[in-house]
Amino acid sequence: MNGKIIFIIVLTALLTAFLFLNSDEVPFNFIVVNDVLVSKLLVIGVCVLIGFIIGFIVGRPKKTVASYDDEIERSKNISSKKDLSDEDRDYIS
Repeated sequence: MNGKIIFIIVLTALLTAFLFLNSDEVPFNFIVVNDVLVSKLLVIGVCVLIGFIIGFIVGRPKKTVASYDDEIERSKNISSKKDLSDEDRDYIS
């Protein structure tokens, strides 16, 4: 296992322990409903889940139109079989 996987496992274990230690109910004010008794475990868990989803969406690499244009240009510049040596033509065929 590499360091990244170990870090994720340790972080998940700490988060799980933190959530289960904070399982008592507290009054929580939603925008439209006041003072609803909700478990801290549920509130913190939902916030962490939303944070992971937002982080995944924001952090993933995006392909832009410019990168497609670069790929098209690279494919146009590929040399034909005429420019290859006999050994390269045999390898490709």
